[in-house]
Amino acid sequence: MAVLVGIDEAGFGPILGPLVVSSCSFSLPSELLKSDLWETLRKSISDTKKHILGRLLITDSKKAYSKSTGIKHLERTSLAVLKCFGKQPRTLTELIEVLCPVTLERLNEYPWHKEIHTFELLQDNLERDIAAGAFANDLNSNGMSLLDVRSCCLDVAHYNKMVEIVKNKSSVLFTEISQLIKNAYDNYAEQGLHIIVDRQGGRMRYRPSLQKMFPDMEMKILKETETLSSYEMQQGGKFMRLHFVVGADRKYMPVALASMLSKYLRELLVASMNQYFISFDSSLKPTAGYWQDGLRFIEDLKTNLPNVHYEKHQLIRSR
Repeated sequence: MAVLVGIDEAGFGPILGPLVVSSCSFSLPSELLKSDLWETLRKSISDTKKHILGRLLITDSKKAYSKSTGIKHLERTSLAVLKCFGKQPRTLTELIEVLCPVTLERLNEYPWHKEIHTFELLQDNLERDIAAGAFANDLNSNGMSLLDVRSCCLDVAHYNKMVEIVKNKSSVLFTEISQLIKNAYDNYAEQGLHIIVDRQGGRMRYRPSLQKMFPDMEMKILKETETLSSYEMQQGGKFMRLHFVVGADRKYMPVALASMLSKYLRELLVASMNQYFISFDSSLKPTAGYWQDGLRFIEDLKTNLPNVHYEKHQLIRSR
């Protein structure tokens, strides 16, 4: 047996809303490590929306989300997977308590997040629950199990504080990814741990950063190319292989699932922000937070809501 962990983010580029990084950890037979898990679990999951009834859509979050359908597929899959994990959050607060509880205290400092305990998630969906059961049964019949799902959520003020310290938002993202790697290592390194991270940007060499994280471990570079950077690390009975892969959310099911969980949580928090400001002016057009439309939203606040005070460092990212 081995443990396979997928890590991916949502919200690296926007000017508004949080940056969220998530991990999904599976136990599986070692011979399945190189398998196409979409094919292995084809009875219960698919990476396309076609003929999805009774199965879960697990794909790159950019394919799962659209302006026309909104968060429907993100929510259906995220809540179904959490149910397999034994969790059934009913509100945004409860979802955050499951995925990233340390974030709650910070979020309470934002006027637009003070009421997230009343922000209800979709419940009592029989078709989704049937699909969740099918996924759980399919995992079990293939000797697999879902071990853990978790997120690191960087609200805007916390993100800005971290960027101010390190002066580089890519380093901020890698810090959060490192936390999820460290958690997986602490829990599963004695079981044969394999971690796949969706690689952002053109960075190719990760050895110096990994050695700072794990200074006592022996490290071997397996490959460093434009599309893949792989490392093997071990100490005593603990073993870990790390793979930073370009386009990993399109190639590896656990990474795609992490992408969807990250996007789902981010979209809910952005919706909470929109809901707060629209409560002052119903004609205000909501935003997804990306640069061009985010700048439009900021200008609309200045024009339409000049008397509504907000802290700039809580709303707008520094970079």
